[in-house]
Amino acid sequence: MFRTALRNVLAHKARLLMTVLAVMLGVAFVSGTLVFTNTISDAYQNSSAQGYDGVDVAVQPKHQDAAGDRTGKTPELTQSVLDASAKVPGAASATGVVSGFTAIADKDGKLVGGGWQSRGGNYWGDKDARYPLIGGHAPSGPDQVLIDSKSAERAGYKVGDTVRVSVDGPVLTPKVAGIFTTDDGNVSAGGSLALFDTATAQKLFGKPGTYDEIDVRAKPGTGQAALKTQLDAALPKGLTETTTGKKLADDQAEQIASGMSGLRQGLLVFAGIALFVGTFIIANTFTMLVAQRTKELALLRAVGASRRQVTRSVLIEAFVVGAVAGVAGLLAGIGIGAGLRSLMGSFGQTMPDGPLVVTPGTVAAALVVGIVITMLAAWLPGRRAAKIPPVAAMSSLHAQATTKSLVLRNTIGALFSAAGVAVIVAATGMEGSDGQAPMGLGAVLLIIGVFVLTPLLSRPLIAAAAPVLRVFGVAGKLARQNSVRNPRRTAATASALMIGLTLITGMTVMAGSLQTAIDKMAGSALRADYVVSMANGNQLSPDVARKLAATDGVTASSPLRNAPSRIDGETEYLTGVNGSAIGKLTDLKVDAGSFTVAGTQVVVDDDIAKSRGWKAGSDFTVHYEDGKQQRLTVAGVYEGNDMIRGIMLDTATLAPHQSDAADMQVMVKTADGASSAAKDRLEKALGSNPAILVQDKKDLSDSIAQVFTIVLNMVYGLLAMAVIVAVLGVVNTLAMSVFERSQEIGMLRAIGLDRKAVKRMVRLESLVISLFGGILGLGLGVFFGWAAGQLIGARLSTYELVLPWPRMGIFLLLAGVVGILAALWPARRASRLNMLAAIKSQ
Repeated sequence: MFRTALRNVLAHKARLLMTVLAVMLGVAFVSGTLVFTNTISDAYQNSSAQGYDGVDVAVQPKHQDAAGDRTGKTPELTQSVLDASAKVPGAASATGVVSGFTAIADKDGKLVGGGWQSRGGNYWGDKDARYPLIGGHAPSGPDQVLIDSKSAERAGYKVGDTVRVSVDGPVLTPKVAGIFTTDDGNVSAGGSLALFDTATAQKLFGKPGTYDEIDVRAKPGTGQAALKTQLDAALPKGLTETTTGKKLADDQAEQIASGMSGLRQGLLVFAGIALFVGTFIIANTFTMLVAQRTKELALLRAVGASRRQVTRSVLIEAFVVGAVAGVAGLLAGIGIGAGLRSLMGSFGQTMPDGPLVVTPGTVAAALVVGIVITMLAAWLPGRRAAKIPPVAAMSSLHAQATTKSLVLRNTIGALFSAAGVAVIVAATGMEGSDGQAPMGLGAVLLIIGVFVLTPLLSRPLIAAAAPVLRVFGVAGKLARQNSVRNPRRTAATASALMIGLTLITGMTVMAGSLQTAIDKMAGSALRADYVVSMANGNQLSPDVARKLAATDGVTASSPLRNAPSRIDGETEYLTGVNGSAIGKLTDLKVDAGSFTVAGTQVVVDDDIAKSRGWKAGSDFTVHYEDGKQQRLTVAGVYEGNDMIRGIMLDTATLAPHQSDAADMQVMVKTADGASSAAKDRLEKALGSNPAILVQDKKDLSDSIAQVFTIVLNMVYGLLAMAVIVAVLGVVNTLAMSVFERSQEIGMLRAIGLDRKAVKRMVRLESLVISLFGGILGLGLGVFFGWAAGQLIGARLSTYELVLPWPRMGIFLLLAGVVGILAALWPARRASRLNMLAAIKSQ
């Protein structure tokens, strides 16, 4: 039986190639994902480890507050702590580290680096071993800065040039004193690093005379653990904590691995989708293969082969196909991993240099996935073939499915579909993340149910195309009959395309609805013309709000300033605003009381009011971050949203309790409304700072929606793999269908059907099947988009379902194009069949 199975594989090379391609693409996606994520993770871990080469023990301030209490004051690492660290017996040197956000502008005024990856720090002394200079000298004073070599190359700077930098708002214009190299992971990933002398860095980052961290090098012969013990004994108890360089590198590596796990899981989900689609194709292929070899298998049964041996021969054939596909998929996956790494560069995302990583686990996963998926897909057709009695197989009495089997199939499909719909509808009534798992389960049940019911659905839906197909005459009529002749084959072919379009449509519906909701939120919640913030999401200097308030044409402005506090023993963030202007800048619905923010009067959002049992007129005690307390009164309760929420109080009340005030955003209203001239005035008032964003309502909604757009584009790209697999499935099915119907096609040719009509018949059949799958995919996608929107709508009050009709029309058109393209080769093959040879076949 083993030799028979091998002979069957090798005797049909074209069939083998198509099946291998279907499996290979899914395996390539899995192995490519593993190669890509392992390569990035390894590169970042190596880069991170290099960054800690010069650190044997790091001294950091220890938080004094209780768990969850963010109001406690962090101890400072002063010069005395640095001196004490340098004097321990095992210390060779101690370096004070100061760091913070620093944006570098290129010569066109645009931000260099990736926002949050734009960092600044201090250069220690005249020669800092952490940052080897390749040109220039150490910085001295506020008018000199060092920049990393990669940023200098990207922006075109050289030693002596004047560069525009920003720390927390105001623009500085120091000269480039020198250029250095670094193993910093952020720089390797496309960010930037600017270095000042220590005193300047401390002043710029709001840490005069103190450090963020003290890095200690050990003397030769002193281990990291021994040095840590000495530092723990020498430094103030309870004010500092020490960590070895190895522990820091290990923790960083663990964080990188954890961060990469999310990306890996996301990519593997799409790899699973490609395999899921491929499974249908493989099962369909083996069903047709078994059907074509029915007489051969019956002869084997007649000469003594058992049912188990027949099933085993099909599984052996599947094993060979899976093994070949696994190896080919692994090789293709390595290429995909390398391609994805290069693709990141084309999107402006760089990463540390490193080799392509192919682990034994990746190799094993590729082979196991290829073999297991193929054998599972082939098991049911093999088992079905083994059950056919030899005499019935010889006379082809088995060809039509029995009424009992069809009733059973339709009943199972109906039950799965009904269960899926019920679970999804129930999940839409749940709150937040509680409904995600049930909705996922319901989606799986519904997709399986629809797949099982697809043969039943194919007849009425394809019959609806009959009036259009009549236009094509005999070829159109034959195409319709061929499409419904074998509903199971049609269903398996259409389902592959259906799944891809279901996911694409569902994501498109959700993205479009979210965009509309965000636009509504920005338009309804804000009266301000502009919102000013840092490009990296960090806090703004209070100077920014003062400069904007003094700008010509500004009629009202207010900062949004977050500050931690304690209320009834729990941490609660306060939002400081300009009480006299906030009502002119927002358009929030007030449920109770009045929107009055002045002195000890505050307004709170409805969620906080409900959770704490507050209403208009309620009093409560707040403990500020400086330890002082105050009695505040709730003047009003408003409806919060994702843009504006929380406890609002006047900055005049909040500021005396803050040692280091900073704003998250500044809202601005101008006399002439939003215009390019008004935006230019605001940007010039801030020194045309590349690190500061001045956004109107449209810019704001677009920036929020950009995340969804990026994800949607990634989904389109990743699901293209599933669509390619689906195309192969259509090609495979049609090619094997042509082979199966060779005698019939020969007879049609003999009675007068010309080659052009044969081609048209096969193409129309493919088109109808593809459009059938497309319609099912669009329907399911809209339903899933609606259901997911119900969960989102519970947290986003402005959410409403928006159906992207133009895009859905494009998706259906693409399904038709897929059908036509997939039929090119099978149609050509059908038209070239020799009439006499075809009639004599079978």
